[in-house]
Amino acid sequence: MRWAPGRAAYVLLAAALWCASLTPRAAPDLAADRAALLAFRDAVGQRLPWDAAAASPCGWRGVRCDPAAARVTVLQLPGASLVGAVPLGTIGNLTALRTLSLRLNALSGGIPADIGSCTELRHLYLQGNQLDGQVPEGFFDLGLLQRLDLSNNRIAGGVSPEFNRLQRLATLYLENNSLNGTLPSNLDLPKLQLFNVSRNNLTGPVPKSLARMPASAFDGTGLCGDPLAPCPTPPPPPQPPVPAAANGSISAKLSTGAIAGIAAGAAVAFLVLIAVILFLCFRCQRTMAEKSAETAADADLDGSPVSVTVASMDMKNATRRSSQATAGNNAKKLVFLGEAPDAPYDLESLLHASAEVIGKGWLGTTYRATLEGGATTVAVKRLRAAPIPEREFRDKVIALGAVRHENLVPVRAYFYSREEKLIVYDFVGGGSLCSLLHGGSPERLDFEARARIALAAARGVAFIHSAGPRSCHGNIKSSNVLVADARDGAYVTDHGILRLVGAHVPLKRVTGYRAPEVTDPRRASQETDTYSFGVLLLEALTGKPPVNSVPGSTGGVELPLWVRTVVQEEWTAEVFDASIAVEERVEEEMVRLLQLAVECTDDRPDRRPPMAEVVARIEVIVRSAELKAKADTEDDDFHSISP
Repeated sequence: MRWAPGRAAYVLLAAALWCASLTPRAAPDLAADRAALLAFRDAVGQRLPWDAAAASPCGWRGVRCDPAAARVTVLQLPGASLVGAVPLGTIGNLTALRTLSLRLNALSGGIPADIGSCTELRHLYLQGNQLDGQVPEGFFDLGLLQRLDLSNNRIAGGVSPEFNRLQRLATLYLENNSLNGTLPSNLDLPKLQLFNVSRNNLTGPVPKSLARMPASAFDGTGLCGDPLAPCPTPPPPPQPPVPAAANGSISAKLSTGAIAGIAAGAAVAFLVLIAVILFLCFRCQRTMAEKSAETAADADLDGSPVSVTVASMDMKNATRRSSQATAGNNAKKLVFLGEAPDAPYDLESLLHASAEVIGKGWLGTTYRATLEGGATTVAVKRLRAAPIPEREFRDKVIALGAVRHENLVPVRAYFYSREEKLIVYDFVGGGSLCSLLHGGSPERLDFEARARIALAAARGVAFIHSAGPRSCHGNIKSSNVLVADARDGAYVTDHGILRLVGAHVPLKRVTGYRAPEVTDPRRASQETDTYSFGVLLLEALTGKPPVNSVPGSTGGVELPLWVRTVVQEEWTAEVFDASIAVEERVEEEMVRLLQLAVECTDDRPDRRPPMAEVVARIEVIVRSAELKAKADTEDDDFHSISP
């Protein structure tokens, strides 16, 4: 049979269209991966230093490609300040991904529903975020997945039997979530080696396939059976009820006699309670009045009668108002510790000085005050309102003034009144380590400068500890380490302030400097000082701020946890701040200082090194870095004069 030419052309066209419909779409390429990454950055990572003008994303921080640079295969952004929900069409479009690490960020919302498109994924780390909702169905299409960590999130729902589809899974961490229900009885993951579902709302028996796991993998749950305690046996059937007649007689007796007596007793107890509360309030007011009168009548150091001067410390518009406490005409004075300053000043000139806020904390606010004429600049710490008696305050400040060391900012003077308490320090003009690391300073601190600053701070803390086993700083953080103008040294400030007014000041939010065993920061010790100093070292090495450490910011990273996670996964190079990671000649010194910081932040206080040992080890690191710098300089000089 022969077809007409027109009909033949039609058939050929139809066949071509049918074949085209069977041909798969063009595979995603590097340009598509780049677009997906940029969409991801715009949604949750606006602080990522990715160059949008670059044609290839393979050189971006945390991004790696296959050897041919054709597809993105690795995305590692641990602790990168990612915030918000990951939208569809971003991670799900990176279909060649083999490793995805977004741990220790502030990601919220659910796990992206299209993550199942990343069928090449082997390693997935999402721990330490705020992810919620249930594990999406598409997630179980990741048949090549070997390592999965979803711990420390808010993931809800049950543990799905669909996990059995992930037959290559060797690590499954689900602890510290909101999972509920029971574990699937038929759960069977033959290659599973590491498993944890602790601190979830799970109940029922542990599946037989998980009985070989340690008991700690199920802590904080309602699970039972091997390796935990045996599951309880069913309760016996309930006993028949007591005959109604007997119940009725007892109830009648209670309703007529006992209930009336109980009501009368409760009324009497309530009246007694009211009387006790009124008595205590009256007594408290009387005691406070007596203390106020006693404080107002207290004399200055010379014992002369004084008038109490209350400083209204809006330092930019400082004013004074006086109230006579005795019949004398002398005002409260600024009390200097040790020798008087070369350019004398009094309280009046201090309160009228040009001032600006240079630091705020839960213990007080610090100002830089430049006296009239600009000849003298001091740092004035205005303490939080605290009902501390003058004699106690004076004795403690005098004791602080006696602590002198080249790496401690000295206390020069103080002022006391019931409503206002000031401490005057020498002013250090180089700024704090916190401002240099996180304040957007254009000046780059190289590793040697950071190590020298750390050494100077360690020497100051070690000197405080040398006064006795109970002597400690109590509030070590980068904003309390002031850097010299030449960036070759540092000074520790605020030592002793915690013991001075800490017991009278309400607690504030927890910061990342606090040791894990501390429930009340006002009860510090030398071991907790060492932990805080270790966090400070990690901060200097990584360039990342600890949690709640930068004023006005709610971000930050749990530095000890983040560093340990990165190092354990052999990504040590990602730990260091990008501005010092390029200094290959001191890579060994950076790793040694990192190891010291990890030891200082050990969860067990008895395993932390004393500060004297910390000083000795940093001295060796600084000396080694200096010798390498000197050798490089001599090498450069040699080449400059060689033909």
